[in-house]
Amino acid sequence: MKHLILSLAILASMFNCKNAETKPEISKAEINGLDDLFVMMQGSFNSEIQSEIDTTYFNISLHMYPIWEEKGNFLYVEQALNARQNKPYRQRVYEVTQLNDSVFSSAIYSIEHDSLWIGKWKTPEAFDSLTMDQVTKKEGCEVVLTRIKSDYYKGETGEKTCESTLYGASYATSEVEILSDKIISWDRGFDDKDEHIWGAEKGGYIFNRLD
Repeated sequence: MKHLILSLAILASMFNCKNAETKPEISKAEINGLDDLFVMMQGSFNSEIQSEIDTTYFNISLHMYPIWEEKGNFLYVEQALNARQNKPYRQRVYEVTQLNDSVFSSAIYSIEHDSLWIGKWKTPEAFDSLTMDQVTKKEGCEVVLTRIKSDYYKGETGEKTCESTLYGASYATSEVEILSDKIISWDRGFDDKDEHIWGAEKGGYIFNRLD
């Protein structure tokens, strides 16, 4: 009996050692995945190249700059026709968080009196005076992104979770790809019969990095 107990103890010890040796370590890339994504989302972009190749696409400017550093990973986002940047058609705050080792979320907030913040991406410190009481989270509109490679993230909104009444739509969808040199974004609106109401028909807008 003693020999049997000793043998079992040795086997258990060998098994534990093997597990300890083969247990995968969390890579530095996984640890820094949120930081990498947040940095890749920052900057100024436009779709000029795409608009020159295919005239069904407009030249759109996209500015995304960090704000509220003490609160987490927040970005002020402004989109406009490139020739009319003083009259943006979309102003938002994004909050980027990490859900697990390779999955991330970009939540979206609308801004109260957003016209007051036009062009303030040039001076992000101005948003220190904007409070959380002045922004409203768009429930169900967050984009869930998966890290495909170290410099490539891809994701989308939930199925029919993002309510939208723009141009008579019932819900909106977003499909997003984030790379080091560009962001591809395909935003569309659909009615309650799943008919396409607004947004690009062929595919997403390709925003090339300018800075």
